[in-house]
Amino acid sequence: MNHFKLTLGVVLILLCSLGSQAQLTRKYSNEFLAIGVSARALGMSNSVVSTTNDVTGGYWNPAGILGIQSDLQVAAMHAEYFAGIAKYDYAALGKQIDTTSAVALSVIRFGVDDIPNTTELIDAEGNINYDRITTFSAADYAFILSYARKMKKGLNVGVNAKVVYRHVGDFASAFGFGIDAAATYRWKEWNFGVMARDITTTFNAWSTNLDDRTKEVFELTGNEIPQNSVELTLPRIILGASRTFSIKKFSILPELNIDLTTDGKRNTLVSANPISLDPHFGLELGYNTKFFVRGGIGNVQKESDIDGNTRYTFQPNFGVGLQFERISLDYALSDIGDQSVALYSNVFSLRFDIVKKPRN
Repeated sequence: MNHFKLTLGVVLILLCSLGSQAQLTRKYSNEFLAIGVSARALGMSNSVVSTTNDVTGGYWNPAGILGIQSDLQVAAMHAEYFAGIAKYDYAALGKQIDTTSAVALSVIRFGVDDIPNTTELIDAEGNINYDRITTFSAADYAFILSYARKMKKGLNVGVNAKVVYRHVGDFASAFGFGIDAAATYRWKEWNFGVMARDITTTFNAWSTNLDDRTKEVFELTGNEIPQNSVELTLPRIILGASRTFSIKKFSILPELNIDLTTDGKRNTLVSANPISLDPHFGLELGYNTKFFVRGGIGNVQKESDIDGNTRYTFQPNFGVGLQFERISLDYALSDIGDQSVALYSNVFSLRFDIVKKPRN
């Protein structure tokens, strides 16, 4: 338990130091990296920081990739948001280096494609020509390299190095780099996890590429001309605790996670400056380690109606999973019952273990 106390102490010290930093730099940035990956996690309202033990740990908690048992593990996910306008894709692969360490690579893309570019719709003589309409994509990419190592007495640690690339057609693009640090700790029947995203603060450097014609159109239509700038992503700390209960062939896994954001007040259950708290809860019921039913509650927000009355909304999620010998197939339905302002989405994910055939 001393290792867990030490880890918790480091987190508390870090949060205190981040408080003063958030007063100087408050910035929403790289929010596509807060959506989550794998239908298993989304079905549990992203409450998996302490229990992830496969290649998806490269996103949720890099210490979790030590649970990879095969020669190579591959995972993929596809989801669509806003009635299919936005596409969200994820792929990852990972493997053990030796009995005490593992490595993984994850790739994430969130993008809107085929956006009409009407800046050239009207020519210099004022004529409308629809043939002058072109299309472009606005997409965000993340490339995450993960490394994990086993320590003593149930403690595992992990680290991520990630590169972020974002672009809006040919108009603007940005590169960023950040570091995540994480740990898991097992004590008796309990699992604890901590994930510190963007622990060093992630910097995205934006550069614009607008020609004179596009700038003129922006000015005539009253739009602000974008400038080169630096966008900051402040640290986010996620704490998790869980315990597995077994009853013959059945298993029950409840997990509670708490997100601590450091970029000022957010619309969360506990909203404060500079740190806001966003708790979310997930539950997984399993049978014979082959079939799983999942549920979760998250995204708790305060909503005001036209009369000024306020109420709290939440986002309930649901999911199911099948585990074959080397294949895991999972499905999640977010915002069941339409209890929050978020739109529901259907999410599918697949995980596959590759095992080398023994030589004769």
